[in-house]
Amino acid sequence: MTGTRIHLSALSLAVAGACFFAYPAIRPYTDEASLAGAGAFASPAWLLSHTLAMVGFILLVLGLLGLYGALRETKAEPQGIAALVLTWTGVGLVLPYYGAETFALAAVGREAIEQNSVDLLVTLTDAIRFGEGVWFFAAGLLALAAGSILFAAAIWRSGILPRWSGIPLALGFALFLPQFFTPPPARIAHGLLVMIGCWLVAWSMVNAKTGEREDRAGSDGSR
Repeated sequence: MTGTRIHLSALSLAVAGACFFAYPAIRPYTDEASLAGAGAFASPAWLLSHTLAMVGFILLVLGLLGLYGALRETKAEPQGIAALVLTWTGVGLVLPYYGAETFALAAVGREAIEQNSVDLLVTLTDAIRFGEGVWFFAAGLLALAAGSILFAAAIWRSGILPRWSGIPLALGFALFLPQFFTPPPARIAHGLLVMIGCWLVAWSMVNAKTGEREDRAGSDGSR
């Protein structure tokens, strides 16, 4: 890959990481079985935080495409292509659910406030969150977890990036589903872990490319 593509891929991963941290940090946390929960759903912070999560997923797959490009023509390429397919499939399955969380729950919150109805809030929230879409969401997060673990294994095997550089990212996405059942501080800490994982892979990609350039420059100079 060219240096420009490497840097654009690394930038995508870096911004994705920031989005994944901002998502739980900005997201309002309230009793969602009350009108306070309706206010949280209807708030700009709810829309912003969940929109940032969706942007994070989109930028993640763009960055991972660059990571796969860096792994091509190495012995880890078969694992890399499998990881890419799994992560892209996972994001495709996850995004519709996030769209419902972002926009449908915002509409539910506004309507519940207007009607002053907690029953409406709880009924519609449960229908949106625990309907058929939850299975796609769970399958998508499991595919993302599997893909990120495969990427970590491919990085370890490739020999062109620091072996350990994919481990935080793999751990972050392996914990993406369980973290929804934890309190807000743990969710924010998880966002920080995902951000560190994205940034570490981005840094490794840029520095590996820089190292290749330096090696080539040294070879040219020796001639």
